[in-house]
Amino acid sequence: MRDFYPEDMKWRNKVFDAFRAAGEAAGFDPYDACVVESYELLARKAGEEVGEQIYHFLDKSERHLALRAEMTPTLARMVAQRQKELAFPLKWTTIAQCFRYERMTKGRKREHYQWNMDIIGEESVLAEVEVLGAAVDALRRMGLTTADFKVHVSSRKFLGELLAASGIAPERHAQVFLALDKRGKMPDAEIAAMLKDGGLSDGEVEATFGIMETKSCEGSPELVELFRLAEVAGFADALVFDIGVIRGLSYYTGVVFECFDTAGEFRAIFGGGRYDNLLTTIGGEPATAVGLGFGDVVVTELLKSRLGADAACAKRGVAVGFMFPEQRDAAVKLAARLRAEGERVDLALRPQKPKKFFSHADSTNAAKAVFLGPDDVARGSARLKDMTERTEKDICL
Repeated sequence: MRDFYPEDMKWRNKVFDAFRAAGEAAGFDPYDACVVESYELLARKAGEEVGEQIYHFLDKSERHLALRAEMTPTLARMVAQRQKELAFPLKWTTIAQCFRYERMTKGRKREHYQWNMDIIGEESVLAEVEVLGAAVDALRRMGLTTADFKVHVSSRKFLGELLAASGIAPERHAQVFLALDKRGKMPDAEIAAMLKDGGLSDGEVEATFGIMETKSCEGSPELVELFRLAEVAGFADALVFDIGVIRGLSYYTGVVFECFDTAGEFRAIFGGGRYDNLLTTIGGEPATAVGLGFGDVVVTELLKSRLGADAACAKRGVAVGFMFPEQRDAAVKLAARLRAEGERVDLALRPQKPKKFFSHADSTNAAKAVFLGPDDVARGSARLKDMTERTEKDICL
């Protein structure tokens, strides 16, 4: 699990600021919840992999609790509790801290933050378009372009129809989805063995792999409409159809999607899809929903790779320093005034020589700097230095 030093917080803030701005721009309402949940709720709603990774414990009252591994079950619980009071469709968003006990690899930690966006109570594929559009907007706000990433889109419903048309019984589809979701993580021979263990014949296994070569979504009206609306909304260039997108969590029922960097260097940047049955399984009324989970780990690594290690360290604010104790009050007064005007001000806490002060201002990425000496205070003005252009102008004290 992670500690965030100031240099790490710069990157985290860059990512979180884009999350919040994109969610706000798309009209999503923020919410939050306790990081501790009922173990039964999380284990029941998780996929096979996540279920094995939940941090869980008994508290002093012998209640079986857990740290959330993802936010969607908590969201479903919250909505179900007040379902008769809420006005649908809901558009909710949060940045949630999540925990998974798993092997740490590139782009995967045991603790991470995840931006969630969910629309509940809307059957139209426009719900998927709104969620995807906001996610693409967030990536663009971070400084990435569609040359850096693509969102791979498919549909479990469409895949199920293709499997059924090939003679594979619907009751076997869940096992097929589970096996196919592991493609790319293990050899196809092992996938085939999983499919046979799930009851598929050799012919059905061959048909399944043939289906995975499907290159067009023309047989799925909802996917066709999704891509059309994305074109209208101006982000179709960020999307590609990919029948191989399955998603590991068992509650997805329709459109599913995952975003990857175009160079193939990292794990999925974000993923999500439509889930129609989650509320009913925890006692709520039926309600269709679309959700997205967007972690902070992979996208931060991608940003550092594409934008450079210093991209989060943009120059900002004003550094204010002074030469002798006699100028301290004037420096404090100037800092207070600039802060009241909306500036970020880093005020020196002790007298310094000019060279040391400006060196510190440079190291902290101050955009501007003011250093007060006896003459400045005497005449009631000082020189405000632009740390990038190296130009100066007068500022009143």
